[in-house]
Amino acid sequence: QVQLVESGGGLVQAGGSLRLSCTASGRTFSSYGMGWFRQAPGKERDFVAAINWRGDNTNYADSVKGRFTISRDNAKNTVYLQMNSLKAEDTAVYYCAAPRNSGSSLPKKYDYWGQGTQVTVSR
Repeated sequence: QVQLVESGGGLVQAGGSLRLSCTASGRTFSSYGMGWFRQAPGKERDFVAAINWRGDNTNYADSVKGRFTISRDNAKNTVYLQMNSLKAEDTAVYYCAAPRNSGSSLPKKYDYWGQGTQVTVSR
């Protein structure tokens, strides 16, 4: 059973930074791409960033390009989301996600989700 556990959320002032972590267990982490999503109150869950299995291919939502960086450490079974220049509109619950199928390209479908970690950015 694949398990994803996020950490690193919290309260930060606008312009500040946070780094989220997601540790995976239950299968060979390095064979799978990973993604981050977020859901603000009253809104749908939105894509934030994705990374392929080797960490040399990434993709970002336009709203976070240039501010957020996704990375991974396969030796630690962990994917990270470094968030800089945070804005109030980045306030949301952030979720780590993984696909069921392995592959070299970025995931197109996600089947496993973490429990989420709250990020609150004050003005």
